[in-house]
Formats: sequence, structure tokens, C-alpha cells
Amino acid sequence: MAWNNPFKEFANSKPLFLTIYATVIIGIIFSSFYVFSAIYSPQTTSSWRLLPPNSDVPPYDLRANSSQLKFGAELAPSPQPQRKWLKPIWEVPSPGSKMPPLKAFRLTKKLVEQRVKDNVVVVTFGNYAFMDFILTWVKHLTDLGVENLLVGAMDTKLLEALYWKGVPVFDMGSHMSTIDVGWGSPTFHKMGREKVILIDAILPFGFELLMCDTDMVWLKNPLPYLARFPEADVLTSTDQVTPTVVDDRLEIWQQVPALSESQRGFYLPVLGAGAAYNIGIFHWRATEVAKKLAKEWKELLLQDDKIWDQNGFNDLVHRQLGPSVDDDSGLAYAYDGNLKLGLLPASIFCSGHTYFVQCYLRNRISAPNEAGVGSCIRDGKMAGPDRSMQVQAMYQQLRLEPYAVHTTFQYAGTEGKRHRLREGMVFYDPPEYYDSPGGYLTFRPSIPKSLLLEGEHNIESHFLLVNYQLKQIRTALAIASVLNRTLHGGKCWPASRKGVDGSRVRTLSMLDRLWFPHPGVLVGTMTRQPFICPLDHVFEVNVMLKELPVEEFGPGINIREYSFLDNPLMPHQVKESWLNVQLCQEGSQDCQVANSTSPRGILRFPRHSNEEKVTDEKFRNRVKRYVGIWCCVENHTPGHIYYDMYWDEKPEWKPIPPQTPEDDHPPCIGNDIERILFSILLTSMDLRPPDEHRPVYHRALDTSYFLLLTSLALSRLVT
Repeated sequence: MAWNNPFKEFANSKPLFLTIYATVIIGIIFSSFYVFSAIYSPQTTSSWRLLPPNSDVPPYDLRANSSQLKFGAELAPSPQPQRKWLKPIWEVPSPGSKMPPLKAFRLTKKLVEQRVKDNVVVVTFGNYAFMDFILTWVKHLTDLGVENLLVGAMDTKLLEALYWKGVPVFDMGSHMSTIDVGWGSPTFHKMGREKVILIDAILPFGFELLMCDTDMVWLKNPLPYLARFPEADVLTSTDQVTPTVVDDRLEIWQQVPALSESQRGFYLPVLGAGAAYNIGIFHWRATEVAKKLAKEWKELLLQDDKIWDQNGFNDLVHRQLGPSVDDDSGLAYAYDGNLKLGLLPASIFCSGHTYFVQCYLRNRISAPNEAGVGSCIRDGKMAGPDRSMQVQAMYQQLRLEPYAVHTTFQYAGTEGKRHRLREGMVFYDPPEYYDSPGGYLTFRPSIPKSLLLEGEHNIESHFLLVNYQLKQIRTALAIASVLNRTLHGGKCWPASRKGVDGSRVRTLSMLDRLWFPHPGVLVGTMTRQPFICPLDHVFEVNVMLKELPVEEFGPGINIREYSFLDNPLMPHQVKESWLNVQLCQEGSQDCQVANSTSPRGILRFPRHSNEEKVTDEKFRNRVKRYVGIWCCVENHTPGHIYYDMYWDEKPEWKPIPPQTPEDDHPPCIGNDIERILFSILLTSMDLRPPDEHRPVYHRALDTSYFLLLTSLALSRLVT
């Protein structure tokens, strides 16, 4: 055999082959040396693990007082060593394994480095109350191929839940409550401060940071877009509602003026004269000037707990704004004159207004589709009296692809945010959400052409259109309640909560809803009248989904969003289980009446069905609390107008704002004692207008909560 004496053969080879053999052997030796040195190097990790803090980098404890925070030598923002791969998200721990100790989840450079790719990490944070929002956020990113992400847990319940689901998580040490804290509450503001502390903690590690709120979702991988602006220190989203560009360039910063002090108030983001920089989506590079801004921002908030985190950021970056960095990038100098700032375009880094409200209904002479589907967020058809309408949002009108949607410009608290995302079919619910045990009820509303397409767009025409729909929705809620089904209505209609599949409850609207006086539609926006408004523009979604006492309000009514049946997550067998029902007069020819309902499925009532009057007082007490306000009339204080579910029973009803303080109460507060207590409540808590957006108006919608607030108000008066 030729290989019996390889060395002899090697020696007898020609010089050329001697050279080749020598080169190969030397290459093997050096390669082996490199591989073994990498394997046994103490600085190398071969898999993603939650490890104790680095010995060379002090851990950052978010529980520490700001005066005790020390990071040692500041890290240079040079590119960090990158991992060639990241542990897959959703890879759950092995069965039978134990939860690592809490200290393994402390925020350190080494922990963050486990999730960094191309020197970038994407971060959000929250408490257990936002678990479903966080899972939705993570799912969208992983579906887009973005896995260099981390979630900060503000309570151990969330930390443990995410760990067992395979989501990379770290402990923020906040030990917050696991419940929803509510927008504007002291705990809410504490969460905002935690965000600033977190930014200040991560930037010294030297990584780029894309910080996000949990009430937003990613629709397209944003990292290539952000990489187009390598000179930017900070890129931030805004509350801008009028497009300053019609492509995917950064907003023209000169056309997004700052809000004055008088315009800010209690979350007053736009007044036509300016827009706040919104810190729900923003990207930081670990430059010296960015770290300086983060540190000063943190110190500003810790010194004064009355400063809202977003206002603090806006104050600092507007300390000096301009000139432009160059002619092309869209960046501007800000803060101390050295920070390079860019404004993400609101048409593709969307707010709740540019994504859900600024719609265009284009008439098309064609037959309505079977389900009557239409949406502000995608192409579709909306059934009209004798035609269909194609619906386009701002980004579609500009022929752009959205990167993100942030649920701002919305009402009804967290439930309103969740419902908005469900309407857009971008929220991930568990399978049982799509298969209600009692089945569903769906209907298609009838709206006369004259209400949609004729006449002026003003307060009177707006309430004529909405009230016409309210009466039909009320009927659908009643039928759903009787049949114990989940309501699913037509476009622009609310979905109910107990036996009605609210998959189609949407409302057509003439006027936008905001927190301040306006002419009906903000000047310069792409909103076209009429438009399909989100459910929370008319309905108190949080009340509709709230567990009200059965003794006083009767059984609950389940609802679903209008796009429910169009969601790809809807099981096929549910979609196909239709049962058409025709209403008829008992005793008439061919009218068969039975006490039992049909096999489990969906009851779809035809348009123009007669309303069966429901006199159950418990039902009336419930649905009266489902409607909210429209805001706001110009040159009148207060300027809001209450919707009334039973407007048609009041011959004197008119769409006008309260004329006296005694009139300023929701229709559900009916007797004199309730009105007096409600007035005391608002006065004692200093919640009277002109701040029309005050959310407490519509929290006194069930007796127990109302009495609790009233007791608080009386105690304040006594003290």
C-alpha cells in the first residue's frame, strides 16, 4: 500500500509537492492552535446563559439610589466583540431544570452582550400586567428575524414567566406591583423614570440601544433603516400628525416645532402649532454626548418627581435646536449644540393617529364583500348602502411600508391600547380567544347614503351619523345578551363582552376626537371625512371589558374587535360555522319559533332587522356606561359632548356641551344624589375643565368604583 511508509514517500517526492505538503501541515498546526485557544479562553462564551455579574464590570442595581450608582471607568463607545450567534428566542429551559437565582438576572455588560448583534440591542420593559403586550412585542421582532433583544422585568412574577417561555430577561430591581398602574398615576411616572435610569445604565456598556415602550409593535425590521444614519446620536419618534415628508426620509425638523409650556398640560401632545418628541420609540448610540444627555435627563427627573419623563427629554433637547448637521441627512444639532438628533417620520414610525385615524375612504361602485370587511390599516372594502369603499391609511396613501405602530392618541387606558392593536390584527392572543364557548353573533349595520356622503361635516352631522349607529349597536348588544353570545358587529361598531362576537363593531365618524378644542379634523392631516374611527373614539372600551356587578348590571356581554373574523389566527372551523337568521313576526306564515338556539356557531342578522325593545333595567344600566365623549367644541368651556346610548328616548336631546356645572356628568349618572356626589368628586380632585381630556370623568361608571372615589373626595373635603 502507498500509505505504509508515508514519510519515505514524502522524502522521495518532487520539490513542488514537498512545498505543498509543508504548507498544509503548517496550516493544520496553526489552525489547531487557534481553535484550542478559543475554546479554552476564559473570555469566550459558547452559548447564551444568564450569568452572575462580571468581576471586571460592576453590576448595575436599579434598586440603588442615584447617589450610589457607580460604574467605574467609563467604557469607550468603540465597537464591542460580537457573538456570531444568539441563543434562539422561545427556546424554553429543559424540563426539570431549576430557576437560576435572582442575581443571575442582574443587568451587567456581560448579560447585555449575550444579546447584542452588530453592536445593537433592542430593549423594552414592563411589569406583569403587560405580559401579553411584551409577548406580542417579542413575537413581532422574532418573526422579523430580530433576536438581539432584551426585556426588563419590573417584578419577579414577570421575570419568572418570561424565563420559562425562553424570552431573554433581566431584573430591573423595581419590585413594582404586578397590576396595571394606569396612565398618569404616580406609579406610571415611576416607570418613566425607570426607563431613563435604564438608558443611562446601558449606554456606558458601549452598545447602540433601541429603546421601546411595550404598547407598540414592530411591523418591519427597523435596524437597516436606523443604520442609514450612522452620524445620529439620537433618533426619536414624535407626536407629529401632519407629514413633513412624503417618502421615508427623516421628518423636516424645522417643521416640527416645540410645544410651549401652556400647550403641554396633562399629556397634550399636539395643537397644530407643534408636536412633542415621543420617547416611546427612540434609538441611542453610545457616544459621549448621548451619554451626557442620558445622565442629565436622569438627574433632572430624580431631582423633581413632578416632571414627566417625556417633557424632561423635550426640554433638554430643545435647549438648543439647530442648525442642520448637513444638507442631506435630516439631522440637526440639539441639546448642547453637539448632539446630532433625527426625527423618525410619523408616516412609517406611526402613532395611534397616523396609523388608525388618518384614513381615506375611496368610493368604488362594486358589490359589498360578504363579511363587509373594511379597515383603517389595510386595503379592504367597507359596505355602504349601495356601494363599497376602499380604505387607506396614511402610509398607504403615501405608498410606504410602516415600521412600527405605537398606541398613542387613544382612550380607555390599557384596554383601549389592546383593543386598538386587536383591531389592527397585530396583537397575539391565545387560541381560546378565537373560540368562544357560547359562539358568536355578527351583524352588518345599515347606514343611509345621505348620512355618509351628503351635507356638511360638522357637529350635527357627526352626531346624526354616530347616533344612527348607536341605536343599531344597542340592538345587537341586547340580542347578544339574550343569546349569551359574543357580539361581532359591522364596521365602526363596538364589540360587546358577553355573548357577542364584537368582531365587527366599528364606528363611522365625521369628526376626530382629541383632548382640546379643534375644528373637527386637524388642519394638514390626511384624515378624510367620514372615516372609520377606532372603537375607543366613541365607546369606553375599558368599561365594556370590565367585570361589573351582575346584581346591578346584569350578565356581562363579551365583545371582539371588528377585524376578528379576518384575523389569520381565527380557526377555520369557526370562520365557516355560519348560520343565517331572518327575524319574523311570531304567528306569521313560515315563521318557526323555538326556544332552543341552533348548533354552536355564528348568528348573522341581516340588515334592516326590526329592533326588539329591551326593557331590562340591568341591561340599560350596563350599556349606558359603554359610551364616552366627543371632544371638543371651540370657544366653549367645557367643550366636550357626552354620547348617550338612549338618545332616541329624549326628545329634547341635542349635541351640545354641558351648559352648567350641574349638567356636566355622563348620562349614566341619573339621579340628583349621584350628580351632587359626582360634582363634589370633580371639584375636590380639581378635575374640572378646561382640561377636557381628564380621564376620571368616565371612571365613575360602576357603582362600586364611583362610591370609592366619592368617599375619597369627601375625605379630602373634610381634611
